[in-house]
Amino acid sequence: MGETLKIPRAGQLLHVEVTGSRGVPLVLLHGFPDNLHLYDELMPHLGDRRVVRFDFLGWGRSDKPDGYPYTADNMTGDLAAVIDHLGLERVVLVAHDASGPPAIDWALLYPHRVAALVLLNTYYHQTLSLRRPPVIALYSTPLLRNVARKVAGRGSDLARRLYFWQVGRFISDDQRRDPMVNRLYDYFTAAQPAFWRLNDDLLGTVLTRRRRLPDLRRFDRPVRVIFGVDDRSLNPRVARRFADLFPRAELHLLRNASHFVQIDQPERTAELVLTAG
Repeated sequence: MGETLKIPRAGQLLHVEVTGSRGVPLVLLHGFPDNLHLYDELMPHLGDRRVVRFDFLGWGRSDKPDGYPYTADNMTGDLAAVIDHLGLERVVLVAHDASGPPAIDWALLYPHRVAALVLLNTYYHQTLSLRRPPVIALYSTPLLRNVARKVAGRGSDLARRLYFWQVGRFISDDQRRDPMVNRLYDYFTAAQPAFWRLNDDLLGTVLTRRRRLPDLRRFDRPVRVIFGVDDRSLNPRVARRFADLFPRAELHLLRNASHFVQIDQPERTAELVLTAG
């Protein structure tokens, strides 16, 4: 049992779900091209821990304003709106994929409010080991992305095929793959404008974040880096880079798990998240 809220942000409403009552709240952040259902397999293993998960603007059941600047910086604003509205004094931030930059940016702004930072197959800055998944590269490379969006228009059969192929590759567990990809895709067509705009923002985000690396090296809160070893894009080399950057980082590489580590290894991921802070 839990509570569903609509929290105001920039004149829009964020869809937020709150469950449990114990401990420092876990704030679960999704990336793209998904939504809060990314954590459905993890939730049963979190017990009565207080958990907050929400859809960023443009995704899931949150508002999707036309022409809105869907960027990593504005995702940081979404996160801040949720934490402040709920009056959370300290949190464990759990970031996955594209929520890495906003989660880390918020943590750097408010380190005293961070009980721990948990990084699940995510990214922050450009490194030699970082690889964009093929469909993300298709939609985020300048010039090429314009052609790709015309050919694979919003809600087209080709867009659907690309989604199922790419997101299916993010999951190693054969039994969980099809149900989860279908569940996530139910919300994707409406979220395509946000998806395309975040792809526009992607290269600039990872390039500009390089200048903040000294701040990561001074970040004195616990950091737990949890990556699936079968992820070819956000791979173990990216995970090791994170662990080397943060002074209080622990590295956990989970076998038989790909990009969606919380789906492939929910029990082990939950154990590590619950004990992070």
